[in-house]
Amino acid sequence: MRLLLACLVLLMSIPALAENDAITIAVVTQEREPVQPVSPLDGEIKDEGVAGARLGIADNATTGRFTGQRFTLSERTIPKDASPVDAIHALAADGIRFVVADLDAQVLLAAASAPEAHGMLFLNSRATDDEVRNEACRANILHTAPSRAMLADGLAQYLMAKRWRKWFLITGRTPGDRLMTRVYRRAAKRFGAEIVAEKEWTFKPGHARTDTGHVTLQSEIPALTQVQDHDVLVVADEANEFGDYLPGRTARPRPVAGTHGLVTTAWSAVSEQWGATQLHARFEKLAGRRMNAVDYAAWAAVRAVGEAAIRTRSSDPSVIAAYLRGSDFSLSGFKGQGQSFRPWDGQMRQPILIAGPRLLVSVSPQAGYLHRGSELDSLGFDREESQCRL
Repeated sequence: MRLLLACLVLLMSIPALAENDAITIAVVTQEREPVQPVSPLDGEIKDEGVAGARLGIADNATTGRFTGQRFTLSERTIPKDASPVDAIHALAADGIRFVVADLDAQVLLAAASAPEAHGMLFLNSRATDDEVRNEACRANILHTAPSRAMLADGLAQYLMAKRWRKWFLITGRTPGDRLMTRVYRRAAKRFGAEIVAEKEWTFKPGHARTDTGHVTLQSEIPALTQVQDHDVLVVADEANEFGDYLPGRTARPRPVAGTHGLVTTAWSAVSEQWGATQLHARFEKLAGRRMNAVDYAAWAAVRAVGEAAIRTRSSDPSVIAAYLRGSDFSLSGFKGQGQSFRPWDGQMRQPILIAGPRLLVSVSPQAGYLHRGSELDSLGFDREESQCRL
């Protein structure tokens, strides 16, 4: 009888021990200036990225109930102009080893270079800069956000599949726009397209909101786009200043693609294949809005840690991190293919969606773009092209 009671006590204590050994994931974001919307239908999003991480934790918890594992989320915000080192120091003091970094590239690098960050794993859910995946890569950073090169290659594959070979490229004024233009040029050369003309957007976006703004745009944009014949207008406007003004106003009746028009993105509100509607429904219930690409990258980062922990049945950060980087790891990302991390630069392999305003148009990699390893590695910097030297 005593032996039976002892066994019952032991069995009852095992879940309790697992429950107490929680896996805490931090999501760290930074204060940003509010973005002025172009359309009156756009609203300010105050929980971008963080909402995706919250859904990821909820999903981890659902599966964790079956394995006796518990997941918690710690949310931190870096004040404007403050150093991220203080936030990393506080996370390290709390024993947190996994950080979803909703940070711009330079802030991300500063955070990952902090002395206390040596034993942490950062999952970049915001910065698309190819620099942080190449010459400035870090051994303690994985990337769930796609790089600019992946987005550009995804677009180039689709345009070449459509035989839209001649591109007219319009670039915005921000540093990000210029970096996007650089990878568009790279993608054009890589896949055989020709950039027949390039121009920079100089119109003041605020004028569009005046009573006669549409009249001015109706004359300015045809003048700007009066160039030699082309198949498609490719726009680099990451700051969302002017791209929405282009469709329907260009000198020639040509499709608009890139950051606007036919948009290349990690995630879109119009995606509904491969169970995406179910993910959208759960996110909308939690956040009261549709999931965007930044939310998706944060969700994927939290889910990746959860998936590795559940597969290994471990709460040991070193075991989880090793599995994340290993060949057995795969995340079901609701995009039709398993998503894993490239060993040479830490980038998550993933399909790139090509979305219209109301429906999904296509998904890259396109048919026919083969690769000796994974077709997903036809997007972005391949192993031989990478400048990452860990």
